Amino acid sequence: MMRMRNKDRNKTKNSINMNIAVIFAGGSGLRMHTKSRPKQFLDLNGKPIIIYTLELFDNHQQIDAIIVSCIKEWIPFLEKMLRKFEINKVVKIVPGGATGQDSIYNGLCAAEAYAKDEKATVLIHDGVRPLITEETITDNINKVMECGSCITCAPATETFIVKQKDGSLEIPTRANSLIARAPQSFYLSDILSAHRHAISENCHNFIDSCTMMSHYGYKLGTIIGPMENIKITTPTDFFVFRAMVKVHEDQQIFGL
Repeated sequence: MMRMRNKDRNKTKNSINMNIAVIFAGGSGLRMHTKSRPKQFLDLNGKPIIIYTLELFDNHQQIDAIIVSCIKEWIPFLEKMLRKFEINKVVKIVPGGATGQDSIYNGLCAAEAYAKDEKATVLIHDGVRPLITEETITDNINKVMECGSCITCAPATETFIVKQKDGSLEIPTRANSLIARAPQSFYLSDILSAHRHAISENCHNFIDSCTMMSHYGYKLGTIIGPMENIKITTPTDFFVFRAMVKVHEDQQIFGL
């Protein structure tokens, strides 16, 4: 059983809305080719990837609460890790769904129950995207207050080719192209409305939240996040993550 934090005590003085991080970790990670455990629970230096991710939100002054959507069978292990690494802002762990969209929706419903009638901003983030920064989280919160949503992006560094149904190719201008990453942040009421619209149409496979919100006509704001904000999906991604953690450790030790 997760400890429920007092919302008034946890809420920061500078926040207008409650800020809730919804972390989804419901996938099995087939592309990682790991048989022993899902990729979000792979260890680096004795710490699971998802804990690296959660620490960033747990330590951020403007985050009031964290909801985690997790593979049901791994919830007891996650609870054990939260206690071990003293992650204190997780107020609810919910089972993941059949798709990523369903897992996010389960988390959003828990956020709605936690926020009650209070206006809230939700930052939707992958459990296997641990290399974001405090600044990225702050920028997401501010951008939602400015224009109602925030999609964390990276500049396109290579040329995209879009293949049409007739086999023809469209090449967007690279200068106008961005790569959507996470967090993807919205007012809770807006993203829940979009999810419930999708459910009413029996649509359960939107690739991410910004695709869903764009489909239903919502305006999307963007920020540029750090290039290292990768999603750990393949063994190569894990090696990059390991190298970046080593760089950060060296910076702290040697003041680089």
